[in-house]
Amino acid sequence: MNGIFKHKIALATVSGGADNPEISGSVKFYQKPMGVLIVAKISGLPENSTGFYGFHIHEGTDCGGEGFANTGSHYNPKGVMHPRHAGDLPPLLNCGNGAFLAVLTDRFKLEDIIGRTVVIHEGPDDFTTQPAGNAGRKIACGAIKKI
Repeated sequence: MNGIFKHKIALATVSGGADNPEISGSVKFYQKPMGVLIVAKISGLPENSTGFYGFHIHEGTDCGGEGFANTGSHYNPKGVMHPRHAGDLPPLLNCGNGAFLAVLTDRFKLEDIIGRTVVIHEGPDDFTTQPAGNAGRKIACGAIKKI
């Protein structure tokens, strides 16, 4: 093979916590020449007042702990202000209790995030409040693994 179909890919299989066990889905990460393409497909989102959900890569390496405490804070290797953290992503938009998002970012490389976590929050990120946007509780999580 000439390598045209070789891609660096990572996957986070997302699951809801004890209060939201119906949440499930996947987030795939594809290393491309221009950056990392992120494709999220999530189902079972609970209703909230806005229909938007904070969506971030966190520095932690697993989804354990009470309320996904082991995920830690947003992935922010350069120590910049929110919403310019490397792990700050556009919000998910609830559509029929699910969400689909595709976005390209150059804030990190695939190898930088393998072993970290992706987190969905109960509410929208306000893109202002420090240090993390006031998006509320973590309601779903997945560990990012190379595939």
